[in-house]
Amino acid sequence: MLEKIIDQGTGREQADLVLKGGKFFNLVTGEIVESDIAICGDRIVGTYGTYSGKREIDISGRIVVPGFIDTHLHIESSLITPHEFDRCVLPRGVTTAICDPHEIANVLGLEGIHYFLDSVAETLMDIRVQLSSCVPSTHMETAGAELLVDDLLPLADHEKVIGLAEFMNFPGVLHKDPECMAKLTAFQGRHIDGHAPLLSGKDLNGYIAAGIRTEHEATSYEEALEKLRKGMHVLVREGSVSRDLQALMPLITERNSPFIAICTDDRNPLDIADHGHLDHIIRTAIEGGVEPLAIYRAASISAARAFRLHDRGLVAPGLRADLVVLDSLEGCHAEMVLAGGELVSEEGFAKRKKIEPVGRNSVRAPVVKPADFRSSSNSGKTRAIGIIPGKIITKSIEYDLTVGSHGVEPDLTRDVLKIAVVERHGKNGNIATGFINGFGLKTGAIASTVSHDSHNICVVGTNDEDIAAAVNRLGEIEGGFVVIRDGRVLAEIPLPVAGLMSIEPHEVVRENLRKLRQAAFDIGSTLDEPFLQLAFIALPVIPHLKITDMGLVDVDKFEFVGN
Repeated sequence: MLEKIIDQGTGREQADLVLKGGKFFNLVTGEIVESDIAICGDRIVGTYGTYSGKREIDISGRIVVPGFIDTHLHIESSLITPHEFDRCVLPRGVTTAICDPHEIANVLGLEGIHYFLDSVAETLMDIRVQLSSCVPSTHMETAGAELLVDDLLPLADHEKVIGLAEFMNFPGVLHKDPECMAKLTAFQGRHIDGHAPLLSGKDLNGYIAAGIRTEHEATSYEEALEKLRKGMHVLVREGSVSRDLQALMPLITERNSPFIAICTDDRNPLDIADHGHLDHIIRTAIEGGVEPLAIYRAASISAARAFRLHDRGLVAPGLRADLVVLDSLEGCHAEMVLAGGELVSEEGFAKRKKIEPVGRNSVRAPVVKPADFRSSSNSGKTRAIGIIPGKIITKSIEYDLTVGSHGVEPDLTRDVLKIAVVERHGKNGNIATGFINGFGLKTGAIASTVSHDSHNICVVGTNDEDIAAAVNRLGEIEGGFVVIRDGRVLAEIPLPVAGLMSIEPHEVVRENLRKLRQAAFDIGSTLDEPFLQLAFIALPVIPHLKITDMGLVDVDKFEFVGN
């Protein structure tokens, strides 16, 4: 094969495939180059010249860029299986995705990770896996599984595994928790991804010094700049809820771009269909004044080098033929995509080996009644979680609420609703209740089994009856999303794969999400993406105030607090 590659690159032999008549974006020099692109098998073998091919494709008037790399995401949060994610985003130019399957791992443990490894072996795009480092993310919630270092190490040398996924338990790192230390020690010399929102100063130094090289939680220019200055590779995130691109755009310059990449973290099929995926980030950045060279570097070569994928990221001989044929750099609309030298098509997707889903009937929550959500407090002084739209960090707000016959009551005039988390793995049946501001509901309730990271049932509502009805409905449909009003289901999406993913095509999920979102708006939701916003309310590693099945958590102090 090597001999063939050399002969086709030198032009002594016809290339397997030649893209002719177009231009490509050289991300080293910033030049836009008129040239054929010759491909042998899965590898680029020729640029800066004219080539003859056994197969030739005319791309006149088009420009070629390297395939895009999503450096951090949870495929489960797209609500579709890895195979459907492949169909959904590869045609948009995302040829590599670096995923952390810790959503399914928190429900099913190693069974979930093996399902992902089996699935990504069959996808057309190259999906790489980071081994979930924090299952559970903390001791302050009930997860479905626990993964220790000895569970992860047998998978460390798998061909699809890069290293250790986002190390969310940064307090555990700083306080040298023994299991944290064991995992970090075992993966020294491999890639370790970070997760340290608002961490700064000497604490950030200690966290980075533990061998953690990349991080996607910066939400302000100042936070990202400090992490960049200290040698971290900053992953600029723009998902369905966590939207940090606008704040971090000034950081994405030609000078900084070798140390910046982009990611989605959590993005659903509806937003992908309506706006895009990494292509959306690129378009938005350029519209906002970011230099095309800087953002296209961040989308490919900078990402590849940060994660040690040295075989991709440029339109250059010897590298993997992951290529996107665009209408223009500014438009960033993929008209043709090649993954490993193969033209992406529905025929190619149809040939993939099917992988049977796992985690059916994983929602084992107790059947609840309205009285289970009534407050026993006789004080109206109540601490509530404050939503910040577009962010997963929250505020801690205190309200003086009315105390009625069922304890502290919601106050719809001030948008103070009841929130509850119900343990759903069949371990203890915990139910914790609290209050939340920022959802806008005027009636009914919404509930979800997608609740990072332990994925217990999280429900927000205006009254206990609808809250109970929403929780019970999720048990009946094997998990998912539901909107309830007056005890009646207005819209729902079953997610029977571990309570996280649909077995339907992404097009069906997309349209069902549209109906679900409208139903949430109909009962008053003021949030653009209420369900993904809800998904982060039970994540006790993101400041400042969260709730798990064990109670209300002050994340800054890393301790439980009363209402």
